[in-house]
Amino acid sequence: MMKNIIKLYLAFVLTGCLALAGCSDFEEINVDPKAASSEQVQVEYIINAAIVGAQQNPHVAERAFVLYWKIAARQWRGNGALATGSYVDGWSNDYYSSLSSWLKGSYLAVSIADEKIEQGVALPYTNNLKQVARIWRVYLLSEFADTFGPMSIDGFSGKNPEFSDLETAYYFMIDELKQAAAEIDLSEDAKVPQDLANYDKAYGFDLLKWKKYANSMRMRLAMRLSEVDPAKAKAEFEDAVSGDILIETDDIFKVAEEGGWSDLTAVMSREWNSQPLSATLNNLYIGLGGIMSEDVLEDYLHDQIKPGDYMGVRYTDHLTSMTNDPSTGFWYDGLHETIDPRAYHCFIVPGDFDNPNFCFYPSWNNQATTVTRNLVDDAGEVVVEIDATYTWNAAPLGDWGVKAERNQVATYPGTNPRLSQRFRQANDGRIFFAPWETYFLVAEAAVRGWTVPMSGKEAYEKGIESNFVYWGVQSFLDAYLVSEAYNRVGTSVSWDHTVEPVGPVVMNYVDGYTGEAGTVDFNYPKNYLYKDGTVSNDHLTKIITQKYIAQNPYLPLEAWNDHRRLGLPFFENPAVDKPILNLPDLNASNYMTNQVSFFPQRVKYPSSLQNSNPEGYEQAVGFLNGDDAVLTPLWWAQK
Repeated sequence: MMKNIIKLYLAFVLTGCLALAGCSDFEEINVDPKAASSEQVQVEYIINAAIVGAQQNPHVAERAFVLYWKIAARQWRGNGALATGSYVDGWSNDYYSSLSSWLKGSYLAVSIADEKIEQGVALPYTNNLKQVARIWRVYLLSEFADTFGPMSIDGFSGKNPEFSDLETAYYFMIDELKQAAAEIDLSEDAKVPQDLANYDKAYGFDLLKWKKYANSMRMRLAMRLSEVDPAKAKAEFEDAVSGDILIETDDIFKVAEEGGWSDLTAVMSREWNSQPLSATLNNLYIGLGGIMSEDVLEDYLHDQIKPGDYMGVRYTDHLTSMTNDPSTGFWYDGLHETIDPRAYHCFIVPGDFDNPNFCFYPSWNNQATTVTRNLVDDAGEVVVEIDATYTWNAAPLGDWGVKAERNQVATYPGTNPRLSQRFRQANDGRIFFAPWETYFLVAEAAVRGWTVPMSGKEAYEKGIESNFVYWGVQSFLDAYLVSEAYNRVGTSVSWDHTVEPVGPVVMNYVDGYTGEAGTVDFNYPKNYLYKDGTVSNDHLTKIITQKYIAQNPYLPLEAWNDHRRLGLPFFENPAVDKPILNLPDLNASNYMTNQVSFFPQRVKYPSSLQNSNPEGYEQAVGFLNGDDAVLTPLWWAQK
């Protein structure tokens, strides 16, 4: 057994899966691999490799993190792949292969720790390293399960695995977290030496933090079962929340991102992905919290702020109307009077070149600094020239038909709010779990009537506070928490304000072709995925709205998970001026409603799995209870 583990370990090293800090130390061992013993194979090296690898090098990150998860979660206006029901097998293969290698490392770390313990060569802290490896293994397994679906829980050890249904997989992961947290030894004698801290890029082997992370992650996974297995969800959640949980700013699970090209390169660093503001986020941001833009923005931007009852400039021939996006059809030729204060920190205003976080990507052309573009007619002649300097817009995704051909403004990098440079270069860290998520999970549990250590209101407000601290906007917190102002989808911030919005609301606008002023009835959209479209402002909607905003931009998979599980927050339908081949149920007769089949549910298994393990592939598909397709819901999701 030990020889096989050593061989796996050496293969792991030779293929480059062992990382970065620690490689030189390993090379210093300088022993004959055939003679390698359990004493010479260090568990911390393998843990380091599995954590660092999972940060995703730029090739993998662009495909999985940016083009799959972030698009599916509507964290940016990506108009391809999952957003419109399609996928790219090459992207899936690349991510699946990498994820499998990280999982092999985490399984290997557990196995080697067990071997050391069994053979009596363990160090006082070896068992704690094992528990860290188990916890990280669960995170990686959950990443697999929530992306693809049914999976192996006993594979990743050099042979074709058996696949399990998601219920089995989730029970396994939850139990692993429970056991690992319980078996962490916090005594002084069992501490991991400080000189090994660099092999844990997240916590430096601070064992109490790993214990907190395990318990909070168990809360996350338990809540995932809320709609399909509520008794299990409740029992596991209540047990996890009774222990040490991740609620302090210092507990945040994050790994610092670097420049260049490595596993630690910032996951959103690729310059050709402009990552513009999505219509989903925009509709959540506008008006939410009642904070005045003039209190957030620099003085030189104040002249561009428009009145709160202004809808924008209407361009009926150049902007889609065939979507339930409540803001569609209007170009906003300025900045909104009130908006969630986090919006201006996450996305930069077009033309605001003096902003230190302005993103000038791509650096090889002038797209980021070109703010004047045209609307044209079918012959290509200019109808209107638009200067997007100091404006705030988010184009709905989908197929606009001929309107897309006529519009050179709506999706151009320089004319849209785009992701801040803060997240596109070396920075403080990619976040995997933050205190605000723990608080919002507690708030949701309270709404469900589960036993938790604080009220739903307290947890909700602490979650918002935690995220406001992260963004540096805590000076607005008190006013924000009591705001009864609705955003564009009819949700307010105040916990005590659950009055449903009443429409229509009369808004002013300008006709973009004639310059004439007019009024239009603004109607709040109905989210038929949640309580059949009858509710927009209850406690659960508030919680998930705040959680969704807070998780942006580092936790797109969790944001997508919540939408698949609950139908929250409101996601607008892709526009269907022309039918979308891979969303056949969405059409010109029903785009003002919404249903599960309008939105991506998973990533199709890569062809590499079907080719290398056809029996396992058939097992996995059998557990889906549907086709191996993007629109097949997972076990725990809405159907």
